[in-house]
Amino acid sequence: MRQRFRSALRDLLSNNQGQDYVLVVAMLASVAAGHVVKEAGPYSLEIGWEHEPTYVGEANGVQVIIHDADDNPITDLATDDLKVVVSTGDQQSGELTFEPAFDLEEGEGPMGQYNAPIMPTAPGDYTFHLTGAIHGEPVDITVTSSDETFDTVRGTAEIQFPVKVPTLNEVATRLDRLDSRLAIADDAQAAANRALLVGAGLGLLGVIIGAAALMVARRAARTPRV
Repeated sequence: MRQRFRSALRDLLSNNQGQDYVLVVAMLASVAAGHVVKEAGPYSLEIGWEHEPTYVGEANGVQVIIHDADDNPITDLATDDLKVVVSTGDQQSGELTFEPAFDLEEGEGPMGQYNAPIMPTAPGDYTFHLTGAIHGEPVDITVTSSDETFDTVRGTAEIQFPVKVPTLNEVATRLDRLDSRLAIADDAQAAANRALLVGAGLGLLGVIIGAAALMVARRAARTPRV
């Protein structure tokens, strides 16, 4: 669809159809929303999330749409040609590879579009660092979510109804607290068990000592006095 809009825009510019030009520009702005355009030599890369708005805990992906200088989609990238590392805060993913979102043999799907699957699990701004090469042209691009680039990841509380489900971070925090309480309880139980064993040992020792004393006393009583 993006390519059709670009072609239509070029036609309108050449024909100087002002009103239609404004309409197509508005449509292009709508389609391009949520992606930032970067250049690598003669190639343009539209970079953003695969699905927007972008919510925590929902399967998503880093999306890149690639065209050459003549606006032709690039459809022959190998799996290892481009990679992306995703980061947020002080956390960083490993290298993710891109898969085509189209079927070249069948001619189906958005040509030139590639996705690297990922599920964001924390709200906030994310950074994409793309590296590799397109037909030998080096690619080293870093983009961060913002109002001018692509969507910031949002929590899901605002769209949940009727019950608010705790976030993954809240669940993890609660589990950590529960683990701490269980650990304390285990320590207390272990201490009680040790005290019980010590008490039982001391009791048994007292019985043995008492029995020995009783035997000694009986023997003493049987021994005739001189």
